[in-house]
Amino acid sequence: MAKIAILQMTSGIDPEANFRVIKEAAIKASHAGALMLFTPEMSLLLDRDRKRAAHWIDSAAPREFLKRIEALQMELQLELDIAIGSMPVPAEEGKWANRSYFFDEERGRPITQYDKIHMFDVDLAGGESWRESNAYKPGEEVVCVEDTPVGRLGLTICYDLRFPALFEALGKRACDAIAVPAAFTKPTGAAHWQVLLRARAIEAQAFVIAAAQVGKHEDGRETYGHSLVVDPWGEVLLDMGGEEPGLAFCDLDLERITEVRSQIPSLANKRGIPN
Repeated sequence: MAKIAILQMTSGIDPEANFRVIKEAAIKASHAGALMLFTPEMSLLLDRDRKRAAHWIDSAAPREFLKRIEALQMELQLELDIAIGSMPVPAEEGKWANRSYFFDEERGRPITQYDKIHMFDVDLAGGESWRESNAYKPGEEVVCVEDTPVGRLGLTICYDLRFPALFEALGKRACDAIAVPAAFTKPTGAAHWQVLLRARAIEAQAFVIAAAQVGKHEDGRETYGHSLVVDPWGEVLLDMGGEEPGLAFCDLDLERITEVRSQIPSLANKRGIPN
């Protein structure tokens, strides 16, 4: 069994306050015997006002906060890997990247990073409009982390969930678990969040671990919550609900992966489809 911790957050526009939430959760998770902590998309800064957010993103602050997370593991001697769902960082071409980081407790530094590939550009029926590509540069690489407490871990972020080809690629890499940190809107979350997560777990025959943002945020948006853990059979092992932030734990039976893949060897049976 691998015990993991999932942090559901209501991140705001103050990175210092958000960091304190993560720090407290990491300490609690480590003391409770968890081997990994998963945080949501935009854990350290959730701000739709891009002009205001730029003062932090385009400064040295993102690098400093990464160093503080490294120090958190080392100084407090936390026996805990930390998967920071994502944070905004400077990228090329005058844009930003929505980037995940994986911190290995033995090294105390981020050893793997992933930039969100799919940009959320949409006009919703309720009047909300999002143009992620105006500010963010999409990633170009499929990323997995070798040898974590949950086996080989695939990294995705939020809107990536809607693109099965990415999860197929992670399935081909024999990922045992896939992280899907998110900040889903309430309308799209209510309609599609759980069904898509269960489908991706079934397709990849892997655990799906989805730490989410929840509630009303300082920047005016409202997110769906319902952080989930789904097993390779599609069974929901944990649902944190859509009301409050908090920390929850889940035990993953990693032998379940082999059982499911032997019962329905769809990854091994897959063939190319002609155009």
